[in-house]
Amino acid sequence: MEILVKAVQVLIALSLLLVWLVRPRMETGYRGGDAKNMKEEFAVYGFPYWFMIIVGVLKVGFALLLIAGLWLPRLIPVSSIGIALLMAGAVAMHIRVKDPLKKSLPALSLFLLSLLVGFYTL
Repeated sequence: MEILVKAVQVLIALSLLLVWLVRPRMETGYRGGDAKNMKEEFAVYGFPYWFMIIVGVLKVGFALLLIAGLWLPRLIPVSSIGIALLMAGAVAMHIRVKDPLKKSLPALSLFLLSLLVGFYTL
């Protein structure tokens, strides 16, 4: 079970790093509303640009802490629960703008996986 949890840890971290560092300007089928990129998506949710920067720093930071948690396990609960809270917010925003369920699935999946990792490592 421990190996599976570590694999999930890495999956969560790499997913967040991909979205925030590699694909923030790319169009995907999961962006809120009709947004074509991350900046437009946050605007759809009614948030200013500075809020997107804060969320991005938190998500990337928590993702890096999850990776560091492979060597420093005490970092895992804080980072995974932090990610879960941010993903809960993402799901709430998709619901708020009445997105179809499909658009919420990545955030919902990362929310559930982060909870699993967080509570397993407590």
